[in-house]
Amino acid sequence: MPRKIPRVLSIAGSDPSGGAGIQADLKSIAAMGGYGMAAITALTAQNTRGVTAVHTPPVDFLRAQLDAISSDIAVDAVKIGMLADAQVIGAVGEWLARVRPAVVVLDPVMVATSGDRLLADDAAAALRSLLAAADLVTPNLPELGVLLDEPAAESWEDALAQGERLAARTGAAVLVKGGHLAGAECPDALVLQAEDGAMRVFEVPGERVDTPNTHGTGCSLSSALATMQARTGDWESSLRVVKDWLRGALAASGELEVGGGHGPVHHFHHAEGSVPLAEGEFAARMWDATAKVRAEIDALPFVAQLDSGTLPENQFAYYLAQDAQYLNGFSRALARASALAPTEEEQAFWANSAQVCLVVEAELHRTWLSQHAPAPGRASGQGPVTKAYLDHLLAVSAQGSYAVLAAAVLPCYWIYAEVGDELHRRHMERTTSDGGAAPHPYGAWIETYADEAFAESTRRAIRYADRAAQHGSPAERDAMMLAFEQSTVYERDFFDAPTQYA
Repeated sequence: MPRKIPRVLSIAGSDPSGGAGIQADLKSIAAMGGYGMAAITALTAQNTRGVTAVHTPPVDFLRAQLDAISSDIAVDAVKIGMLADAQVIGAVGEWLARVRPAVVVLDPVMVATSGDRLLADDAAAALRSLLAAADLVTPNLPELGVLLDEPAAESWEDALAQGERLAARTGAAVLVKGGHLAGAECPDALVLQAEDGAMRVFEVPGERVDTPNTHGTGCSLSSALATMQARTGDWESSLRVVKDWLRGALAASGELEVGGGHGPVHHFHHAEGSVPLAEGEFAARMWDATAKVRAEIDALPFVAQLDSGTLPENQFAYYLAQDAQYLNGFSRALARASALAPTEEEQAFWANSAQVCLVVEAELHRTWLSQHAPAPGRASGQGPVTKAYLDHLLAVSAQGSYAVLAAAVLPCYWIYAEVGDELHRRHMERTTSDGGAAPHPYGAWIETYADEAFAESTRRAIRYADRAAQHGSPAERDAMMLAFEQSTVYERDFFDAPTQYA
């Protein structure tokens, strides 16, 4: 399962100026929300103007570093950078075969920006043999050509074709980078070989950032991708996030004022303490955080009896009467979300949802209650759980944060969609196995929340809340998580209330 805080190891050379190598890797790993570690393959004397000396420690010392880390710490992802010679490459390959980390990203440092070859022929051959151990290879275009024994691509189409050939040859995914091409565009593409042998190409377009500060860009990109992949488990989602982050790091690089040559990128250009999120990542965190409470909902007698159709009518009548009261207040929270929403699309969605609460869902309640009225006085006003839940939504609405309000109203969509879908699935299985069972006494309610239109509304509500988290501050995300968890607890209590008060 992807980790919220992955443990990521950089196996690379050291840059004392801090812009490339393990120094850049550790910054990138931290910026992407990981815990960074490093095994040093080489020591360099360099700055923003160039490299003046390289010292390669004995290969046994590299083995000792790798063994020390993996004997004590579970490594979720590995980024491999500068490997100075064939012995070093062999030691890393042996360690990978023994430890088998879940994510391995190989940045084949073979050709300098000047075009000079950085590896001897035997080391280059050894590095090619290491490609099969990688999940993703991230060469620049000259390095891509060297790995294939071909000239460097001079067009994007040729670069993609080379990426496909390398992916087919190695079995690893290949990141084709357009940074070395001329022009204003700077695309990147992920090339993967599918199980049927066909090549899939996922391209992310982008504009070139006009800056001389590109020192360590390849190091930063590869280590950020390793970290995001350990968090998300999805290369395409990881690339979207990392490319956007790196573009911002390049654009903000001038703020650092480091050196007189090609300066470093600004790894922490985003809001202080904020970690970029992949699409759907924060929503998944909220859902996972409430697993215990949702399991308690599934185990409630009310839900079990609703499923079997044995729920006493007076309890269902109490539930619907309270839900009618709740929907009235819930629609006001949705209207407030519409007023706070940042886009017309979201404004229209929440406004329409508020109307659906009052018209469509409320009509179901009125129809059933007109035929099965609850006991006098038992549900004529707001019950204690209904009042507490609505007070919670009112308090969140008053805070004026769209993101937090979206998180607070989300459980009423998501949990109902999950419960409705599961009850509908079981009902259909019973109907099929029984050869046509008697009508379910609460079938209309189940159909409402198992309906595809409601499922689509739920997906949109999840997407909008997740999008708000992506753009929110760390404090706002914390508040979103708390609001979602509190609403989920109220949903559990709401389902349980009929057995307590009916």
